Amino acid sequence: MANEMKIKALFLDIGGVLLTNGWDRNMRKKAAEYFKLDYDELDERHHMTFDTYEEGKLSMDEYLNLVVFHRERSFQMSDFKKFLFEQTQPLPDMIKMFKSIAKNNPLKIGAISNEGRELTAYRVNYFGLTEFVQFFICSCYVHYRKPDKDIYLIALDVGQVQAEQSLYIDDRELHVEVAESLGMNVLHHRTIEATRKELDTYGFRGIE
Repeated sequence: MANEMKIKALFLDIGGVLLTNGWDRNMRKKAAEYFKLDYDELDERHHMTFDTYEEGKLSMDEYLNLVVFHRERSFQMSDFKKFLFEQTQPLPDMIKMFKSIAKNNPLKIGAISNEGRELTAYRVNYFGLTEFVQFFICSCYVHYRKPDKDIYLIALDVGQVQAEQSLYIDDRELHVEVAESLGMNVLHHRTIEATRKELDTYGFRGIE
């Protein structure tokens, strides 16, 4: 195939590619309903602070104190955090596919993700992502968030590959566009069927 052996590093988004999103709008609505919170207030305070949390400049406790616990509540922070963590679900067919690719191809596999430290640690460890992802370029570690081009450049440096030797997969079109502008090969993930078909054009072995 035309692209066979060209790719030396595969970079994956986490939320939307390997797992469900960590803390998105739908989850905030669900939390507001479950804990009887004013969603509009929650969402406004979230948007004023979440970038800072994802960049690793606030702990989760500090973020939640600003967004939820700025006033007295009838529940504990531990209850809210437990609820937040439990919203994550794996995308098992995607995980199975990338585990197989990792096993059957001489590739470096890294993650490029926007996520806070505590949520990253929980998601990576609970769902066993270290079994096939070798390194994690997460916003909480490097203090840059997608779509900032620097987070992609850090990933390329850590992976020790040129942009044209990499393939980046994300479910958000804007993030894919930025990676492509840097010369990376890209794949905009929409469905597993379409992603599997496109991966096949790169000559990867063991795609399940």
